[in-house]
Amino acid sequence: MFGLFKKKTELEKLQDSYKSLLEKAHKASHQDRTLSDKLMAEAEEVAKKIDLLKK
Repeated sequence: MFGLFKKKTELEKLQDSYKSLLEKAHKASHQDRTLSDKLMAEAEEVAKKIDLLKK
């Protein structure tokens, strides 16, 4: 209840984005490998941003 109006931090937003990209890449890998590779590359960029924020 109290977390209902809590805003997400930048780190939480990036982690959600990373998770979403990985799921999309996994689903796309069954049909379109190039799309899957592109999504994985985007996920790696987000992972780098997460690492920078954690430091």
